Amino acid sequence: MKLNRKGKPKKQRLKKLGAQAKMIKQAYTLTRKNDAKLPWIMLIAFVVVAGAIELIGILFNSPFLFLPLALISGALAALVIFGRRAQGSAYRQVEGQPGAAAWVLEGMRGDWRVSAGVAGTTQLDAVHRVLGRPGVILVAEGVPARVRGLLAQEKKKIARIVGDTPIYDIVVGDEEGQIPLRKLSAHVMKLPRNLTAGEVNALGRRLSAMGGSRMPVPGGPLPGGKQMSVSQRQVRRR
Repeated sequence: MKLNRKGKPKKQRLKKLGAQAKMIKQAYTLTRKNDAKLPWIMLIAFVVVAGAIELIGILFNSPFLFLPLALISGALAALVIFGRRAQGSAYRQVEGQPGAAAWVLEGMRGDWRVSAGVAGTTQLDAVHRVLGRPGVILVAEGVPARVRGLLAQEKKKIARIVGDTPIYDIVVGDEEGQIPLRKLSAHVMKLPRNLTAGEVNALGRRLSAMGGSRMPVPGGPLPGGKQMSVSQRQVRRR
């Protein structure tokens, strides 16, 4: 029995590592399909970083002592390059497609309460509501002339419920005054923390009375559940 108790956590760790390895392999395969230069850029990063550290070891007459550090550092450099290229590939695939902003928001790290499609039009313009430590964030995607009216209506409606709680509004796009999709997650996460965790929970209960999503927001801009899952994990890590 004692051996079984010790062996169970080990099996769980191995299973978790296997799942992570499988996920990374899937992410690499998907990214390489859209980025043919990926393996070569990763190889160059590995060789440059590992070679630089090994050169330092040679200068100190300790090449074998520096070899493990060189290999580990080179591998880390290649993984960093992979993560950034994978993130860029994921954003390029979803940019401009309905539901892209909601997809990015739902992939953010931390305690963010995302309600996708709280308002919208039949042309698939949409407003998404995010609740977090900054307060309430309304994120609109679609044609600016249409979504600004949606934002104003939703902001007025929410203000009657949340009182003095800060309400931020964001329009996703590449025009002046808008936030590009690739910068949306970082922009939201950099907003000032105005509420405590308890206040967020209390506000969440009050907002839940308004109901959830009412507009038909696409489940994900990428075709296929596996591709969506892999790409979203890459964005979430960043």
